Amino acid sequence: MELYPSRESQIIRASWLSIVTNALLSVLKIVVGLLAGSLAVVADGIDSSGDIVTSLITLLTARIISRPPNMRHPYGYEKADTVATKLLAFVIFFAGAQLAISTFTSLLDNRVRELPSLLAVVVVAVSIIGKQLLAQYLRKVSVRTESSMLRANARNMQNDVLISGSVLFGLIFTHIFNMPVLDSITALLVSIWIMVVAVRIIISSSRELMDGVEDPNLYRLVTDAALRVPGAGNPHRIRIRKMAHHYLVAMDIEIDGQMTLDKAHKISHQVEDNIKQSLPNVYDVVIHLEPVGDDATNEVYGISGKDL
Repeated sequence: MELYPSRESQIIRASWLSIVTNALLSVLKIVVGLLAGSLAVVADGIDSSGDIVTSLITLLTARIISRPPNMRHPYGYEKADTVATKLLAFVIFFAGAQLAISTFTSLLDNRVRELPSLLAVVVVAVSIIGKQLLAQYLRKVSVRTESSMLRANARNMQNDVLISGSVLFGLIFTHIFNMPVLDSITALLVSIWIMVVAVRIIISSSRELMDGVEDPNLYRLVTDAALRVPGAGNPHRIRIRKMAHHYLVAMDIEIDGQMTLDKAHKISHQVEDNIKQSLPNVYDVVIHLEPVGDDATNEVYGISGKDL
């Protein structure tokens, strides 16, 4: 019996919880923000409504990645996790940009504004508590499932805590200094922060889609794992790429050209076993055997042990 449900079912459960929580908080903040006359609280509510969209994308993707491999996708659908992460980032950025435009337009409007009601302060405080609990839960599940899109969603929820906190301080200072314009300025700063977070997620997900890795030390671990096997030499043309939470490793090693096929095969299996023991979640290792001294001057892609 497994300690936890399947990876996909955990992601689906976390997505549903995120949808329900954000829906409740979004409606609460937009309604109270309009009634209390706080543009910043309405902006915070719009941000939460965007979180509903991101959670729906996560939910849909969780069902896609559970599909088995086929002729069109022999590696399966796990990469949909990364594609969804990028899509989430664009949704977040669009929400931030829309908020920035509407807030900037309101700042250019010179009409007299009234102070927001103190009810807005209470609602924002409730939102901070709810988003913090949700962020902790999503982060916990993302670590357990190694899901980049859940990790992005958890980061988004944590940023919402900071956003709601800035809205709360903006409301407090608005009342202290009796300056309603501070509420709009806070909303503008919130929108800028939303866009910054989105750009960071886009950069991170792009690295994975371009078959890059965040930790270059992985190449050192693969090289060391290969060199620990007697008879295996000059590990080179090493390529490591990520497929959701799995690593795919391809590399060349040199062996004695007079060695029997059976012995060469055993050496390659030992190298593969060492790599799987050194790296977490290795899905596949492809090893190309070459005779010692083979000309590798035309090789362009990959990392060699001498490059580390």
